[in-house]
This record gives sequence, structure tokens and C-alpha cells, in this order.
Amino acid sequence: MSDKPPIRRAIRVHQWLPEWEKADFSPAAGRRKPESHFYLLSVPGRDLRRLCGIYPRVATSGQARSLDSGIQRRHSPERSDEIGHYLRQGFPWSSLSKTKRDSGDFDDLIKPGWLPTGIVVNVLHQEDTRRGRVVHQRDLVRLEGDPKDTSSALFHYPPSFALGGWEPKQVPPLEVIDGQHRLWAFDEDTGPEDFELPVIAFNGLDIGWQAYLFYTINIKPKRINQSLAFDLYPLLRTADWLARAEGHDVYRETRAQELVEALWANPESPWHDRIDMLGDQGRRLVTQAAWVRSLTASVIKSFQGRGVRIGGLFGGEGGDGEPVLAWSRAQQAGFLVYAWRALYQSVAKSTDAWAVDLRGTWKQKDDSLDPAFGGQQSLLNTDQGVRGVLQVLNDLAMQRLETLDLAAWSLDDLTDAPTDSAVTEAVADLKKRPVGKFLDQLAAALASWDWRSSSAPSLTTAQQQAKARFRGGSGYREIRLDLLRHLADHGSTAVSGAASDVLELIE
Repeated sequence: MSDKPPIRRAIRVHQWLPEWEKADFSPAAGRRKPESHFYLLSVPGRDLRRLCGIYPRVATSGQARSLDSGIQRRHSPERSDEIGHYLRQGFPWSSLSKTKRDSGDFDDLIKPGWLPTGIVVNVLHQEDTRRGRVVHQRDLVRLEGDPKDTSSALFHYPPSFALGGWEPKQVPPLEVIDGQHRLWAFDEDTGPEDFELPVIAFNGLDIGWQAYLFYTINIKPKRINQSLAFDLYPLLRTADWLARAEGHDVYRETRAQELVEALWANPESPWHDRIDMLGDQGRRLVTQAAWVRSLTASVIKSFQGRGVRIGGLFGGEGGDGEPVLAWSRAQQAGFLVYAWRALYQSVAKSTDAWAVDLRGTWKQKDDSLDPAFGGQQSLLNTDQGVRGVLQVLNDLAMQRLETLDLAAWSLDDLTDAPTDSAVTEAVADLKKRPVGKFLDQLAAALASWDWRSSSAPSLTTAQQQAKARFRGGSGYREIRLDLLRHLADHGSTAVSGAASDVLELIE
């Protein structure tokens, strides 16, 4: 090993606008004028871990919050540990339980653990004080520009740095602005030696500007909405790991997203092109995220486990380790499309007062849904309504699993993937089976319930108050119970009996 300190080459990034000169540069307030550029470079993770100090905010009794020079959130060792596992074995292996990781049965899930996003750090100057201390002269890091090339610079390690045992005498020469949990995933001694991290380095950035930068990176930006996140799931569908993680949330969410996509894409579905897949259409349509949550709370919830009284129809393994229903993904999608299509047809034929009220002066168009089903004042076009239908559909199907002989439904020549043609074929086949008749009867009974939302203007005060119960988190249970009671009183003999049996289990 050379006794000269390492040097890393950096790219100098110029970012400064004339308008910024109007900012309040106040050294007394921790906002001295910064340099007009920062630097991009790569540094081995173990080196960066040694060089960095991290100053989390602490709520010290009696200390004014403006006097706390720490800007980081409290360190979570569990989060850094998971990042460490991800670093070495990728995802989803990193989020498996320790028992599963140690078993060796899931080693085929190992993937690259890339960390491509930059760790944002600040290079301290000797006059910079942190909690009463400064960087010792021998520990200073230097960023030295190249006079012949204004686009590059040299990052000089401390003169005293040695890979075998260097420690700062006082304050570490670098401080983390963003990325502490990624950095703490590296052990200073046993972490991988040749694993480099991208680094964004500011030079002598005052503490006030660091707090501002941390805020704009972590707090101010609008996070991508969940529907857009779920819409990325098809790009992650790799059967060699998603299909193996059956008990994992990622599997359930991915399967749910695939079913939502089938409901949205299949022309047989009343929700064809009528789901907000990206979460950007306001309240006009139910979002993909709401659909995913409803599916994972109903047909894709765990089949058994603590607190589970009625498992999910597509929920994984039964008590003997075999699938509850050995249906293909196309059959699962076909089952949902059939049930929703039957409900739409029953609602569209309804002459009940609630349905007539929601239609008002509406005139049918070829591409429009009946307002009693898809209108803005119909609960069927809300998160609560979608969840309620899916829950009672799952409740009754699970309760009559053997009576309806659901396990016997097999389409050997059908592709597993829920393509439009495969889903359409599954829908057509269901019509010939006892379960198809049962779903038609369930739809007819559901269509006789009053689906007006609390915003429907013709409701009485008492009706509005009754409908208001369905808002919020508790509303899911309320609408499920209301629907089951209605089915028990107004359904066909088969539907009524199943609903009554479900109520005995969950009330």
C-alpha cells in the first residue's frame, strides 16, 4: 500500500443563476454564500463510511431547535441492516425473514444490489464547528480544482488517511446531508472493499443551506402516487422471484395489479378504460391503488393466519400446502370480470328508486356507463363500494367453495397469462357452470341495495347520515356488513344462506 493518501478524480458541476444573488446570504444565520458549483465522484463505500460524520437531530431538553446543528432524521439500524442485505443479495431476498434467508431455499432470489443514487455530503473547512469541535488539520479533505480543466477537480483524502485504521482525531472531515442509511449499511472493516458509491460533494456548505437542501430532497418534493408506483409493477414481473415469494406483500400486490390491469383492459369488463391507472384523474374514477388495496383485502388476502376468519379465494396455500384453487391467472381475472359484468347488467336493468334517481335526465351513450353504476354519486364508483363488492364476493365464494365445486373449474387449454382472449374465454365458460348462476344471483341481490352515496341530493337527512358511515377506514367494515345483511334478507335462497353463514362468522 502506498503511504501517499488516495486521490479521487471528480467532475465539477456548475450550478448558479443570476437570480440567486438576491438570496439572503447571512453567515450569522448559517447561510454564508456557497460556491457556485459542487462535485460528482465515486468513493469506495468503506472509505466514505470512515470519512463521514453523521449528526442526527436530537431533542435535548431546553435546547432551542435552531441551535441543533444536526439535520438528519434518527438513524434506524433496521433500515440500514435491510439495505446491507439488499446490497449483498438484492431484492426481494433482502426483505425475507432471517429464517428464510438462512434456509438456503431462496438463494435463487439473489439479485444485484445496486445503489445508483448519490450520497450527498459536505466537505468541512477547518473553521467549521460542529457541536463545539472542528476538523483536525491532519484530517482535512481537500477539493482542488484543475486550472487547466475547469470541469474537473481532485478529491484529496486526509494526509493521515490509511485504509487499515485511520480515525479522525476530532470531527470527521465529511458530513452526510442525505443518504445516512445507505452509508451506515457499510461496515468500516468488513464491508466490500471494491464497492463504490456515487457521491455528490459540496465544499464548505454552511449548515443552514444543508438543512434547506435536506428539506428539498426529502420533504418538499411530491412523492409519486401509489397508482403510478403500482403501474410500474408490470415492468418488475419476473416469474423466477415474484412467483416464489407467495407469502410476501410484493407477490400479493403484483398479482392484484395484474388483475386490476385485466379489469381495465378487457372489453368484457364494465371497468374497461374506467380505472384511474396513474392516479391523476381526480375523483372521476377509482384509482389503481385503491383497487390493489381492495383486492389484497379480499380475494388475495392470506388464506389462513392470525385473525383470518375467511381467507382469500386467490390467497395462496391451504392447510395442506396445496393451492386453495389451482386456477390460472386468466381464470382469476375471468372470475372477477364475470362478477362485475353481471353486477353492471343487473344495475343497468334496475328500475328501483335509487337507480332511477341517479340516472336523472341521463341519456345513454354507446361508450358511457349507467350513472347508477359509474356515476359520481354512485358508491359503486368509489373506493368503499369497490371494496364492499369484492369483500362480499370473496366471502360468499369462500363460504360455498365446495358447494359450487370451484376447485373443479379447469380450463386445461387456457394460457396462464390473463390476456384479453384468455380472460374472455374464461368468462364465457363460467356462464355454463353452477358458479356462473350463483354470481348472477349475487349480482341481482347486490343491485337491489341502495348504492347512492351520501352526496346524492335527493337523500333524506337520515339516509345521508346512514351513508356517511361508509367514509373513512371504518367504512369498509360498515359497508361489508350492510351488504351482507341485505343479501341475507333479499338474496336468492343460495345467496341468502351463504350471506347468513358469513355473518355468523364475522359479527
